Amino acid sequence: MDVEIYTLDYCPFCKRALAFLNEHNVNFTQYKIDGDEDAMRKKLGQKYCIEGDVTVPQIIIDGKRIGGYTDLIAAFENGDIKF
Repeated sequence: MDVEIYTLDYCPFCKRALAFLNEHNVNFTQYKIDGDEDAMRKKLGQKYCIEGDVTVPQIIIDGKRIGGYTDLIAAFENGDIKF
């Protein structure tokens, strides 16, 4: 399973998502977008066809955009993703 997470250092939902992935021993690649936040949000929006504001974290599993922290938890609880 290939897991990517795009984060900002000051984002509480990013911290929660990272903690959740770590608690479940998920190997992931973290991309911090703090350096050029606006440009990175725009790139993410274009790459994953996100309408409107691009929020963080953005979680990608096997090339498919899951969404943010609450989307990750919902997908896990529904059994849509398993770690």
